[in-house]
Amino acid sequence: MPSAYDAMSGQRPVFDALIDAKDRFGAKKLILEDQDRNPLSYTGLIRGAFALGRKIAAMTKPGERVGLLLPSGSAVVVTFFALHAFGRVPTMLNFTSGIRNLKAAVKVAGVKHVLTAHRFIEQGKLEDLVDAFDGLAKVSYLEDVRASLSLADKAFAAAAGALPRAFRAKTAPSDEGVVLFTSGSFGAPRGVVLTQANLVTNVRQVAAHIDLDPSWVFFNPLPTFHCFGLTAGVLLPILSGMKAFEYPSPLHVKQIPELIRDTGASVLLATDTFINQYARSAEPGDLSGLEFVVCGAEKVRDETHNLIHERFGPVPLLEGYGATEAAPVIAVNKPTMNKRGTVGALLPGIETKIVPVEGIPTGGRLFVRGANIMAGYLDENGVVEPLADGWHDTGDVVELDSDGWIKILGRVKRFAKIGGEMVSLTAAEDLASHIWPDSRHAVIAMPDPRKGERLVLITDHLGAKVAPLVAHAQTIGASEISVPRKIMHVTEVPVLGTGKTDYVTIQRMAEIDHKAA
Repeated sequence: MPSAYDAMSGQRPVFDALIDAKDRFGAKKLILEDQDRNPLSYTGLIRGAFALGRKIAAMTKPGERVGLLLPSGSAVVVTFFALHAFGRVPTMLNFTSGIRNLKAAVKVAGVKHVLTAHRFIEQGKLEDLVDAFDGLAKVSYLEDVRASLSLADKAFAAAAGALPRAFRAKTAPSDEGVVLFTSGSFGAPRGVVLTQANLVTNVRQVAAHIDLDPSWVFFNPLPTFHCFGLTAGVLLPILSGMKAFEYPSPLHVKQIPELIRDTGASVLLATDTFINQYARSAEPGDLSGLEFVVCGAEKVRDETHNLIHERFGPVPLLEGYGATEAAPVIAVNKPTMNKRGTVGALLPGIETKIVPVEGIPTGGRLFVRGANIMAGYLDENGVVEPLADGWHDTGDVVELDSDGWIKILGRVKRFAKIGGEMVSLTAAEDLASHIWPDSRHAVIAMPDPRKGERLVLITDHLGAKVAPLVAHAQTIGASEISVPRKIMHVTEVPVLGTGKTDYVTIQRMAEIDHKAA
């Protein structure tokens, strides 16, 4: 059984929580590894954090927000904890968001130093991103920082590793723990400030919700600039005694399944899109050793559930739900109670209120409050704007079943008003997904002079037509106004670096197509 949730257990600074885990699970326990296959123990991680952190501290100020432009791997994890060891604030930069958004993120967060790696920049051909920081922030490379370590630095790290509480900077749980940026699925990314208590609390909430085994290995191919990849892929395993295996990109569809088997992974973090691709490219046995897969960021299709079951047996896909503002997990299914079509039950310690939405007959707009909810958004001057009474408006329309499990009906902005009726764009996407499950689909709304709005399906299924959509809607009793009457065929439906559908780009594509017609 999972442990009971203790509301006070999350009131810890991040680095203190790391030291607590070292004391509880053993200093020599291996808890971090990446594709270079050089595992680190708690002691190795803490020493590395002190060695690197001392150098970073020499070029930054206490409390300074320091940019991290790094892929998932041991380097970003050590650097994250290095900043915490010396009272600096990791600011996770999304290297897939484009130069404009990156520059905006650096400006709004007041970042003056960005840490990256020569290897990452060269392999990713990202020199343009580094050039974009010119005049905004100084860029330092981890390889150069490591090469500058002296005998005195190493001696300091050894002493600090032996007595970490005596050497780490004293910070408060209410101090900033990380700055992240929302995905930008529906608009410009926003800067989110999570406190140290927000992060540690969310780890404790998940551990109290699902029974976790310290012998497990978490396989995380998701980016740490996304809160799911950071909290669930790094902090949850390491602070709970499990090894975190970090992989730099979820896009390596052929390499990841074999590596999941070779690393003895127990838990995989993924999105519906990625786990579907992994299952199709995997050999028998590659994924069979998993205890479960946790899926977030997008809805898990029945076709994906069925594919995993048919190919790899009883490996549950646990769909969850979260938001960057919630550090991020709000709800998730359990291995012992996994209900398809829902995102699971609320984590302990989260309050909710559901506010009715005009024109939507069931459910309502979800607001959440709790110790995992952010300090606030950054305003244009980099100042944190606190939430009113601690409530965060998720912007999602949800309903609860008789067990308290949450079903997402769609985002408030993902409803269209057609002929006076509110229609869920998510439900319209489900129609297409049922008929063409092997393809990716997105539905957006466009202005219509007669009915107010009309639905447009953007799909990579080149044979998609309206007639099968109408027939399926009739079969399941869905209203025909929920059927898109225009279809745009594309070679690839745009997605963000997190795996989420990029509705901003899709809307722009549809508008260009409309003007050209």
